[in-house]
Amino acid sequence: MSKVLTKEQIEQYHDQGFISPIRVISEREALSIKNELEQVEAEFPEEINAENRNNLHLSFAFLDKLAHNKIIVDAIEDLIGPNISLWASVMFIKEPSSKHYVSWHQDATYMGLDSMNFPTPWIALSPSNKETGCMTMISGSHKLKIQEHEDTFAENNILTRGQVIQNVDESRAVDLILEPGEMSIHHGAVIHGSQPNKGNQRRIGFSLQSYMPNDISQVVGRNIWTHVRGQKREDKDGLLLDRPKFNMDPKTVAQRKLANENLSSILYKGSKEKRNY
Repeated sequence: MSKVLTKEQIEQYHDQGFISPIRVISEREALSIKNELEQVEAEFPEEINAENRNNLHLSFAFLDKLAHNKIIVDAIEDLIGPNISLWASVMFIKEPSSKHYVSWHQDATYMGLDSMNFPTPWIALSPSNKETGCMTMISGSHKLKIQEHEDTFAENNILTRGQVIQNVDESRAVDLILEPGEMSIHHGAVIHGSQPNKGNQRRIGFSLQSYMPNDISQVVGRNIWTHVRGQKREDKDGLLLDRPKFNMDPKTVAQRKLANENLSSILYKGSKEKRNY
């Protein structure tokens, strides 16, 4: 019996490659997290900025708490079972009236894993809609193999390599409209992207990319994970990260640096260029 997701939602995930929206926390709580996020942006600008956006759950306890939110983790258990680890997290922020966008891509392309069958929750901390540049999914595209991606390193493309899939069937595109405190969940192989934020407020989304069962392993780079639920992983080269006890916990800040170095080596494997994120 499922814990959070309905039978119809589980079927939609497997058929279309995504589910949306799912209420995780109240709008008031989401905006409170947004306020706390903006406070630590001001207080620790070197630790959190547009170029240093990965694995913030290791630096800030309130984001670690969100990564372990019971509704999120219960929904993930409905999809992958009781043994759950978190691969990484990414904070996606589009400033108001900016040109930043995300091109059509599949997450699993550069993650260096031996499977692409894993879910990614994306939690809205501000309104995510067509005006602010919400995510758009190509329904059913997760059933395809990994498509050819062209590295562009385009200035306003906020993906690491500016990777893009050409000739996408946009007739199957579905916009994922989210209010603060709601999440979507998408499959590691579904083609998706997002347009610039044309609104007058920031579009902030916390991507937990991604939750994995224990039978998925890293084949590029080290196995570095945050244990979330169930039986702990036992990878030969593995490292299980600690949870921060408070914001800027020195132990997990150091672990974040190690995890981000490993993540960078994975995401940029085979690339002739490298950006700061």
